Amino acid sequence: MMKVEVVSTDASLWSGEATSVVVPAAGGDMGILTGRQPVLAVLRPGKVRITPSSGQVVTLDVHEGFVSVDEDIVTVVVDNSAADRAS
Repeated sequence: MMKVEVVSTDASLWSGEATSVVVPAAGGDMGILTGRQPVLAVLRPGKVRITPSSGQVVTLDVHEGFVSVDEDIVTVVVDNSAADRAS
């Protein structure tokens, strides 16, 4: 399992354990699974898709931000005016 946090400058938008995360990185969608090498990537507009351990996929719209992955800890930081919970 990975610990995942999606945050904006003023709020936590989602936090929990997940089996996978897909983010809209600048170079194309990036899938993140446990054991991924550390990475820091800029996000383009698109959807962050999180598959929590419960299995119900969480989708968030993002317009800009970045993702950091380090030792099964995934942090997605988005502009607070650019993040909307989709489902």
